[in-house]
Amino acid sequence: MLPIELRIDRAQRLLRMIEDDAPLLAVRIAPLSPERQKSAKLYARELAALTRAEIRKLMKEKDSADAIETMPTAAD
Repeated sequence: MLPIELRIDRAQRLLRMIEDDAPLLAVRIAPLSPERQKSAKLYARELAALTRAEIRKLMKEKDSADAIETMPTAAD
């Protein structure tokens, strides 16, 4: 399994790519029928929403792991 920081970085890069691609997506799907254009735009929005949710989940997971690491432990 990949370290959580790497998983967060990958998800953030994917989200940036999706968001940066929005103008180009509109150009690429312009020749398609209105139904297909709507479907493609909806898919991109859903993928971005899922990616944002994954980033939030991973950040909470990281915060929990960090909190556990910083907790004082009993001395032997």
